[in-house]
Amino acid sequence: MKSKLKPFDYTLFTVVLIIFGLGLLMVLSASSHLGMLSYKNPYYFFLRQLFFGALGIAVMWVLSRLDYKFYKNYSGLIFLGAIFLLGLVLIPGIGSGDVRGAKRWINLKVFNLQPSEVAKLAVILFLSARIAMDPKRIKHFWKGLVVYIACIGVIEGLLFLEPHYSAMGLIGIISVIILFVGGAKLSHFFILGVPVLSLGAVGIIISKYRLNRIIGFLDPWADLRGSGWQVVQSLYALGSGGIFGLGLGQSKQKYSYLPDAHNDFILAILGEELGLIGMIIVVVLFLILIWRGVVIATKAPDMFSGLLATGITMLIAVQLLFNIAIITSWFPVTGMPVPFMSYGGTSMIIFMASTGILLNISRHTIK
Repeated sequence: MKSKLKPFDYTLFTVVLIIFGLGLLMVLSASSHLGMLSYKNPYYFFLRQLFFGALGIAVMWVLSRLDYKFYKNYSGLIFLGAIFLLGLVLIPGIGSGDVRGAKRWINLKVFNLQPSEVAKLAVILFLSARIAMDPKRIKHFWKGLVVYIACIGVIEGLLFLEPHYSAMGLIGIISVIILFVGGAKLSHFFILGVPVLSLGAVGIIISKYRLNRIIGFLDPWADLRGSGWQVVQSLYALGSGGIFGLGLGQSKQKYSYLPDAHNDFILAILGEELGLIGMIIVVVLFLILIWRGVVIATKAPDMFSGLLATGITMLIAVQLLFNIAIITSWFPVTGMPVPFMSYGGTSMIIFMASTGILLNISRHTIK
């Protein structure tokens, strides 16, 4: 007789729903003013986020039932699909951008698809599957690590052309984590690290826009009306919130002072309205989520599922860490939404889908 699968990790499932619910509440508060100004509807962003969240939860539930081994065979196809979508963004008339000139979305009328979010999960699936198929290969420099880095380099190159530097950095970090956990030698990383970091430094120096970001980070108060505006407004929000906050819906910074208040800087508004206590609650919820992800990864039944669970868990952890560092001026301002909380359809659906895969792996974990 076939052994029955375990129930999936209900702690992880419940925490994700709580984080999403809290994020939905903060999107309503942070976006109501912008919704009235732009669409004559204070609930515009809230209703769209509710729709994206409901769709994401449905996807999560389906993927929690679909055996994770399915992705191993199709990881290459999914990876190529992400490359194709990133290429479409660069085609005039298909890719759409923001006021800064970056092209990062494909307009699907119902919502804007952001291929970089798809690429994050595609890279995790691709590396996990390829390393698991031949675990000894990763030990070799040229036919192992360099080949994997070259494949990821295609994704990174397309993101550079958008440009989308925050996604480049995040995918780079997650790739290094998976490669290291998969068995890559630390000495090989040092050999590759010097030219990669040098190239990154040159890229910052030769670009006035990127250089201004760094200067604004080092002293945001020196250019309050320019490069320092966003982070200074974020610090005002967090500082005015104090320990207990101004109260739900009582934020002042969301009234056109803090850009991206309902997106990348939603935690700044949460800190202003719910204070340090609210921020601690959010961090604790994410720590529980990350803890469950680590447990699932360590008890995974095979190498593929272990690397896959590690990649998904670290994606959530690193992205949250960077967002908190950005809103508190510990890192240069760049686009980094909070998983499950920030406004955005593609990000929400991809993170919910990733959680569904993680939940499925939890049903196969060993004692």
